[in-house]
Amino acid sequence: MKYSQFEHIISPKRMERYLLATGKRKKRAILLYNANLNLSKEVYVVLSYFEVALRNAINDRLVPLLGSDWLRDSALPGGRFDNKRSEHMCKVIAKRYDSLVKDGEYSHSKLLSSLEFGIWKYMFADYQYKVTGQVLLSIFPNKPKSSAIKQFDNTYFFNELNYINVLRNRIAHQEPLCFSHHTRKVDTNYVCAQYRRIIKLFTMMGIDSKQLLKNMNNVEKACTQVELI
Repeated sequence: MKYSQFEHIISPKRMERYLLATGKRKKRAILLYNANLNLSKEVYVVLSYFEVALRNAINDRLVPLLGSDWLRDSALPGGRFDNKRSEHMCKVIAKRYDSLVKDGEYSHSKLLSSLEFGIWKYMFADYQYKVTGQVLLSIFPNKPKSSAIKQFDNTYFFNELNYINVLRNRIAHQEPLCFSHHTRKVDTNYVCAQYRRIIKLFTMMGIDSKQLLKNMNNVEKACTQVELI
């Protein structure tokens, strides 16, 4: 495809950054754009595995403690999330629950799988962590021991999951991953750092990410492809 056609489809504004990053070499700009899409795809594969593993671990820990419909019950009036400190989270769950009921499709598993990553991040916010029994750190059995210098508490995991949430949103909103933040410099350090964070959290969960992601983990290769353009 000619660059003019490609640019018309993608938009000149969107392609400007790629064009400048490649010294206005049009063929390379297209290659970089496609390499960025491939990088986003490969990162999303790993993110998808992590998100499913995280929400299932949270659910497996809370069902015995709070009941088989703990998500629904928590978002109902008078439920544990019915509080100003978790107002947004409660509204998101309740809205999705109402939609599933309206369609005659409610089940706990469908509600669980339909919620966005941010819900699972907020399970480690102080209020949500407290009202669900302060038990969720147990889903990270291999976490390091806390010290006076560094605490591996719910706030630590909230912050770690927030980094991953930001990455997920960048991919969902088609933001490029191949540049330094707010620059046109090609740089995959940010992606590599977040990828290592996900692998670290898999390890803390006691999950062998090498086996889980076997033949599916091409993030480092995709980063290299970006850097070589």
